[in-house]
Amino acid sequence: MNKRGHVLNALLLALGLGVIIEPGLDAATARTTAQITVPIVLGALFPDVDTAFGRHRKTLHSLPVLGIFLAYPIVFGNLQYVWIGVLTHYILDVVGSRRGIALFHPLSDTEYGMPTGVTTSSKYADLVTVIITAVELAAFWAIHTYVITLDLDVSAATRAASEAAAGFGF
Repeated sequence: MNKRGHVLNALLLALGLGVIIEPGLDAATARTTAQITVPIVLGALFPDVDTAFGRHRKTLHSLPVLGIFLAYPIVFGNLQYVWIGVLTHYILDVVGSRRGIALFHPLSDTEYGMPTGVTTSSKYADLVTVIITAVELAAFWAIHTYVITLDLDVSAATRAASEAAAGFGF
């Protein structure tokens, strides 16, 4: 996908997740949506920083990079929801584009993609982005409803991580 597709995906995700996390159409939903929009959009744009250095769709399009963003809110207590933007960027590049990404870089430069993708210049790129976003929102709803709450308070996880780190002398 191109930057436009990643931003479209991130904005639609932020709107949808705002309603999933804080159901309703009231001030609380608007506040939640406002809180998560910037981190998700920044996360969605971050992997393409590797167009300026490194190798595009390799350097910052890998599972180790996603792992760093997943760990960040637990270890440091900030950057919540950036990982969602990074993860959905990867999903768009794997499912929505023809080229795919090097998920296991730097161990392997093999790019993984699916035959469902279109070229970034395709007239169907936006449609594919919206369809993938709808599937992502359904998955996040299921995770939020049945597995773990995607709320904004990660303070308990941060405290637990800090206590664990203190146990190791950090």
